[in-house]
Amino acid sequence: MSTKQRILDTALDSFGTTGVDGTSLDALARELGLRKQSILYHFRSKQVLFEAVLDEAATQFISELDQVVDLVDPNDVWAQVESTVRVVFRLAVQRPALLGLLREASRPGSMVAVQLSSRLANHIDAAQHSLEIALKDGRVRGEDARLLLFSLYSTIMGVATEVEVLRAMGVEPSLRSLAERRQELLRFLKVALVP
Repeated sequence: MSTKQRILDTALDSFGTTGVDGTSLDALARELGLRKQSILYHFRSKQVLFEAVLDEAATQFISELDQVVDLVDPNDVWAQVESTVRVVFRLAVQRPALLGLLREASRPGSMVAVQLSSRLANHIDAAQHSLEIALKDGRVRGEDARLLLFSLYSTIMGVATEVEVLRAMGVEPSLRSLAERRQELLRFLKVALVP
């Protein structure tokens, strides 16, 4: 693996778990066994590194979505929701820092939310279009496809990634609790969406 890729992978883990403000180039350099100047050789600033990491995370997330969602009938909104939930929860197990980074980047007021949403634009447009048709046909409850899509994304990402909220509620994160959350989320979404 190249030094540049090692930096990206390590930075993704750090940004995704401790946040952008909690990550320093000095700490990354120590973790990688490099000098800070080596990081700056590949990425001229922490912001440039963060943007590259976000781009990498978005690419990986889109790739995961493409592998599952493209196999589902675009007219079957519920199957699309189930597939998306499966992807997000699989990533919660395999790459929790990636989801953490995407969650942080998409929070209101985030300077990179626009960059992230532009990378996901094709998926957002396709999902919104499917929801609009399903709403019109009465196959899904609701009135506003954009708001419904936002609610779905926020709910799925939140349930999969908000570990501290779970701890505050007395639920310790584990594979079992993750599977239980996924099942409960699917039941909740089905009742909310399907007439």
